Amino acid sequence: MSDIAELLAIMAKLRDPDGGCPWDLQQDFATIAPYTIEEAYEVADAIDRGDMADLKDELGDLLLQVVFHARMAEEAGAFAFGDVVAAICDKMIRRHPHVFGEAHFADAEAQLTDWDARKRAERAAKGDADTSALAGIARGLPEWQRAVKLQHKAAKVGFDWPGPAPVLEKLAEEIEEVRVEFDAVAADPGDAAARDRLEDELGDILFVCANLARHAKVDVGTALRRANAKFERRFRAMEALAAADGGLAGKSLDAQDRYWVRAKAVENEDK
Repeated sequence: MSDIAELLAIMAKLRDPDGGCPWDLQQDFATIAPYTIEEAYEVADAIDRGDMADLKDELGDLLLQVVFHARMAEEAGAFAFGDVVAAICDKMIRRHPHVFGEAHFADAEAQLTDWDARKRAERAAKGDADTSALAGIARGLPEWQRAVKLQHKAAKVGFDWPGPAPVLEKLAEEIEEVRVEFDAVAADPGDAAARDRLEDELGDILFVCANLARHAKVDVGTALRRANAKFERRFRAMEALAAADGGLAGKSLDAQDRYWVRAKAVENEDK
C-alpha cells in the first residue's frame, strides 16, 4: 500500500541530479508556486462539481506540491517534510485549546476571537510589529479573496455597513462614476489620467461587489466559478446550435444573441 514515504522517495528521485527528471531539477520555489495555486483551484473545482473521484486525484496533485516545496527546502538545508507536518500539528493543537486543553468557549464566535488573538501573538513572537486590525493578510492571495479578508478584518472593529442595502446603494454610486470615466476615455482615448481613473473606479466596483458577497455570506470565488461555468456551458451550446448555420463567426451580434437565448431556453427545459 502506498504511503507518504513512497511519495517522498519518488520526489527525491525526481530531484536527484544523478538520473532525475530534467524539468523537476530546473524548478525552484518561484516557478512551482503558480502550479500550487492552480492545483488548489482544481481541488475547489472538483468540490463544486461533486466529483469525488476527481477530488481524490486533485488532492493528490495538491499534496505533491507540498512535497515538492518541502523537498527543495530540504535540499537547501532549511527544513524537511517532517518539519512541515510537525509545525502544522503543533499549530492546530495550540490554536484549539478547547479541544486539546482545558479551555472553554461560549460559542463559535468566542472561539474565533481567541483564534485571532493567538495568531496575533504568534506574529508578535516572530517579530512582526504590525498591530493594525488588517495585519496578517497575505499579499499573495487572489485580490478578490484579499478584498474580502480586508473587509472582514475591518468589520471586526465595527467598520462595516449594517447590511446589504447601503452596499447596493454604494454599488449604484460606483457604477455611475465608472460611466463618467468611460465617457472621459471615449472623449480622449490618449488621456492616461482618464484611463487611470477608469481603472480605479472599476476596482472600486469589484471591491464593493466583494463586500456585497460577504454580506450575502456567498464565497466570491465559488460564485465567480459558477458564473464562468454557466457562461462556458451556454456559449458551447450556442456553438452547437449555430454549427448547422455555419458557426458563430461572421454573424451579427443580434444573430449571435438569438443563439444565446435559445441556449438558455434549452438549459431551462433540462432543469
